[in-house]
Amino acid sequence: MKNTSVDKFFLGIVLSILSIGIVMFISASLGVLEKSRSVFYGILFNQVVLGLGLGLLGMYIASRVPYKFWKKYSFYFFLGSLILTALVFVPYLGFAHGGAKRWLSLGPLSFQPAEILKFTFIIYFASWLSFTKNKIQEFKWSILPLLGFLAVIALILFKQPDTKSFMLIVVAAMSMLFVSGIKWKYIISIVVLLTAGLLILAFFTPYLSGRIKTFLDPARDLQGASYQVHQSLIAVGSGGLVGRGLGQSIQKFGYLPEPQGDSIFAVIGEELGFVGGVIIIILFLAFCLRGLKIASNAPDIFSKMTVLGIIIILTAQSFLNIASIIGVFPLTGVPLVFISHGGTSLMFSLIAVGIILNISRAKK
Repeated sequence: MKNTSVDKFFLGIVLSILSIGIVMFISASLGVLEKSRSVFYGILFNQVVLGLGLGLLGMYIASRVPYKFWKKYSFYFFLGSLILTALVFVPYLGFAHGGAKRWLSLGPLSFQPAEILKFTFIIYFASWLSFTKNKIQEFKWSILPLLGFLAVIALILFKQPDTKSFMLIVVAAMSMLFVSGIKWKYIISIVVLLTAGLLILAFFTPYLSGRIKTFLDPARDLQGASYQVHQSLIAVGSGGLVGRGLGQSIQKFGYLPEPQGDSIFAVIGEELGFVGGVIIIILFLAFCLRGLKIASNAPDIFSKMTVLGIIIILTAQSFLNIASIIGVFPLTGVPLVFISHGGTSLMFSLIAVGIILNISRAKK
């Protein structure tokens, strides 16, 4: 194993997405500025100073911290994030927004602890897979522990409710198991089991079943459940090939729900057109492929699985956001990585990128 400089190509991709993202975030937020100057400056501070500023600082620090540090303390990070995520149910600490109780308020600081949980789970599960590398084919050392981890996470996240974070964790975990060489019968069994569980949950959970019905019939309730998808499609469609022009979106002024948040790709499509949307997609594909290359060159199982899990969860989140906005997947409410409003998400995504950059230094 030899230490080199960080993967500059991967870093360049991330900085490119961030640069486009901050410009589009400010543009998409002009709809908020029209309604309330104080709210606009509040979300701008949250995104630029807390999310981007602290995130870049955290990315730099994480890129300098030896990746084995995360392995050594992975259990404590995972346990701590579980406790933090559960604290949202404690009165005066947790608070609700949009019908979901997912945020913690600690003095002047408020954040969504599930964003931390996603990455600490990946690090801990990568550590577990490196520990059980010679026993991975055994059910009791692979599938059984994973089901136990997921059951604890589901118990906390479904109560909030936060199904989307759970889905992303499952996708990352299954990818890590698949690459670790587990038997196909185990993969198929757990996919069937988890799919059946999510379908049952959707059937008994009104907001999930409503999103599925809206996906199957987008015109069923244009002023209610289908409103966001309908307005997003109008925005993307009106952008044409090259868009209306930067800052020229109409839909962000009172039509799109949270244009600076979940709906930001619709603003990108309207202002930058088909070309701008394709550029964003290509950048995320490049992010994924370069990240997978870093994983393939990683020096050991822990580093390989850590990079793989982080890349999969961030890429899956990005494409779930894009797919839901253009109507090819039910609305998920996940932010577009590095672009959508969400200081906690942006900060910890960048810290996770810093871990990848550190691993990219250590080659076989």
